Amino acid sequence: MPSVNVRDMDSFEAALKLFKKQCEREGILSEIKKREHYEKPSVKRKKKVLAAKKKLAKKLKMLAK
Repeated sequence: MPSVNVRDMDSFEAALKLFKKQCEREGILSEIKKREHYEKPSVKRKKKVLAAKKKLAKKLKMLAK
């Protein structure tokens, strides 16, 4: 759980920026997006395979240069 210690001289905007940064580091936003709708296990597997293929193709392309 992210928490921000706000000092007297810090502005609200600075505290909000720190809070957003901590949420991003902990992966809270990506977890929320992942849970927005149900995805069947077969769809998850297909996405995972496609991502692996893309990653491999990118790696091979980088090695070819």
